[in-house]
Amino acid sequence: MQEIPSSYKLMNVASGREFLDTGWKLDDPIDQKPSLIRAVYEKKQIVLKADSYGIYKFADWLPVSRFLHGSSAPVTYKSKNLAKHLGLDRLYICFSGYFPEIGANMTTCSFKETEAYSVCGRITPQMEGVLVVASAGNTARAFAKVCSENKIPLLLCVPEDNLDALWFDKPLNDCVKLICARKGCDYFDAIHLSNIVVKSKKYYPEGGAKNIARRDGMATTMLSATTFIGEIPDCYFQAVGSGTGAIAAWEANLRLIADGRFSNKKMKLILSQNIPFIPMVEAWNINSRELLPFDEHEARKQVEEIDAKVLSNRKPPYEIAGGLFDALTDTGGKFMPVTNEEARYAAILFEKLEGIDISPAAAVATASLFKAVENNCIGKSEKIMLNITGGGEKLFKKNHSLHFLNPSHCFEMNPNEEEVIEVVEKMY
Repeated sequence: MQEIPSSYKLMNVASGREFLDTGWKLDDPIDQKPSLIRAVYEKKQIVLKADSYGIYKFADWLPVSRFLHGSSAPVTYKSKNLAKHLGLDRLYICFSGYFPEIGANMTTCSFKETEAYSVCGRITPQMEGVLVVASAGNTARAFAKVCSENKIPLLLCVPEDNLDALWFDKPLNDCVKLICARKGCDYFDAIHLSNIVVKSKKYYPEGGAKNIARRDGMATTMLSATTFIGEIPDCYFQAVGSGTGAIAAWEANLRLIADGRFSNKKMKLILSQNIPFIPMVEAWNINSRELLPFDEHEARKQVEEIDAKVLSNRKPPYEIAGGLFDALTDTGGKFMPVTNEEARYAAILFEKLEGIDISPAAAVATASLFKAVENNCIGKSEKIMLNITGGGEKLFKKNHSLHFLNPSHCFEMNPNEEEVIEVVEKMY
């Protein structure tokens, strides 16, 4: 663990007001209008460190105060077989997962590691309390690995139906604990549970999309692709649940334009969701800044039907200033709905042509690329970035014995707040 000096300010996206990051700031402490805050880095031109730094090779544009043990960076390569199959001249795959053959060594097999190493690197040694993270599965796995290996106290809030996502290649340190929202609950219920927990003074929230470290950690996929290509891509494909990764890519795009060495283009965000749970697709297609009203029971039913469970956020940062609506508007973006069947076919074809299995969410993104080609939404010679946000799980599990994290307590839907706080205050 290596401490480094921080060199950035914070900016309120809505007002443009800049201020210092004097703590674990998730909002502008003065202006109460809903808005994301953004890191403004002292270094306008990024200088990459050696690959041995892992994700911290991009530290010039990460809001971290220390480098943690065990990180890996996303790996970008130019596709041959999939590109040929689709008739694309310049298809670049940014792979976050486990694929040692290309140098990808994220042992959780998910780009959520980029978030975890950045967020936990933002935590200063002086901070007290327990970090709280709500997750549908992959994010919890990543934070558990990072916090366990670096002895950072962590409480995870995960739906009980998603516990099979909490697998690890070794037992976790006792500093990592888990509570659940009972069977039948979804990611939104896990978020609600975490919001109750942080009312205790023993705990503090990770912050989700509001945390600059989460977004800028995810932005390393864009930095990986652009520095590999030597130019900002023309189009960017990713499946989204909250859309935080796409917001991060947009923000990185703006920094790369200001850098001055990678062109001044704004790449088109082509995003996807898994049918039937497509709230952002439906809102965007009628140019609505607000998500359309939906029945809670129906939303839970839709989440049960989708293969890509991690794409199930019912309260995404879509309408907030600096959020996904603004990102799509600024880049001339597009949303695509993808069925389970389309995603399954894309996953099979990707593994056959590129030689590695991919996650259901990455399969949704790949299927959207297939549809974009079929519908002539992209040109043959455009520089395309396909963000494979998870892969190699089948390969990793084949070669490793697994350990699972069991919950300390499971709570009913809409739990009693006093009961939750009483339980969690006894856990640490």
